[in-house]
Amino acid sequence: QVWLGESGGGLVQAGGSLRLSCAAAGRAFSSYSAAWFRQAPGKEREFVAGISGAGDSIFYHGSVEGRFTISRDNAKSTMYLQMDNLKPEDTADYYCAARSGLVTAYQGAYDSWGLGTQVTLSS
Repeated sequence: QVWLGESGGGLVQAGGSLRLSCAAAGRAFSSYSAAWFRQAPGKEREFVAGISGAGDSIFYHGSVEGRFTISRDNAKSTMYLQMDNLKPEDTADYYCAARSGLVTAYQGAYDSWGLGTQVTLSS
């Protein structure tokens, strides 16, 4: 298991940018696939973006493709989510997750989760 902690959330205007970070502790982070999920008020948690352990396989939910960029620095045991051109519908609690298998959009496959960081868009 790996322990995860998110940071970087906040209040931002529509059209603005934020960068979320997910710091990992425990076993070598490079051995874990990782992903970002989000949960908007009153909605189910949904997949945002995923990245393989080596960072060579990346995919996004269609609603964020072209606006969000997932990346990782295994030397720093940290994953990032660069969010640009933010929209009001991006308001949510954002969670990072990790698993020892292949990267997937299925949240049930992840066994390590952070506590989340809140992102709020103002119009």
